Amino acid sequence: MIFGEKVAVFSLITAINSQPKSLIVMTSPELTLPLKVSFNPIIRTYLLFYIAFFLFISIIGIPFLLFWFLGVGQWWSRHYFHNLECELSERSLRFKKGILIQVEKTIPLENIQDVTFVAGPLLRYFDLCILKFETAGQSPNQAHDMELIGIIDAQAFRTHIIEQRQRLIAARSNQQPVDTDQILLTEIRDALHDIRQLVQANLKQTNG
Repeated sequence: MIFGEKVAVFSLITAINSQPKSLIVMTSPELTLPLKVSFNPIIRTYLLFYIAFFLFISIIGIPFLLFWFLGVGQWWSRHYFHNLECELSERSLRFKKGILIQVEKTIPLENIQDVTFVAGPLLRYFDLCILKFETAGQSPNQAHDMELIGIIDAQAFRTHIIEQRQRLIAARSNQQPVDTDQILLTEIRDALHDIRQLVQANLKQTNG
């Protein structure tokens, strides 16, 4: 009886392994665009302590720490968080940030060279990271403007950006080139048609 059960199990395993691989391949769902990301609310706490740290090490900023924690810092970090926006469309990436000086940019996906992660000790403590967008022709002064902090599922969002960029480039490279010979032949045909009509009109006038 035991031998018969072993044979049955072995036959079942063999049947499963013999199935085509395509039947068990998992496919990821298609990306729906435009895709608007969400930001982690912990950004507010991170920014509050981040600025407080620089106030502390500057010595002269220590007297302002109390005002920073009790009023100004909370207001600034809260409004900075609410002003964060980032949206991926079929052809571009748009983001906005800032309070007094707002930075809003729309980057064509074809210009994005790479999307990298930046995570220092304080960022890792708050389970945050910075996404840095490197573009063609980017100047050193633009580096800070091309960064976003605290995107939820940043790794997946980076993958979506790169995949959509590849789709866009592939779609443009697969476009059929314009058939210049066909256009030229069409223009010659139309010109000959016009000439024939003129000749026929002149002949009628001559005969008349």
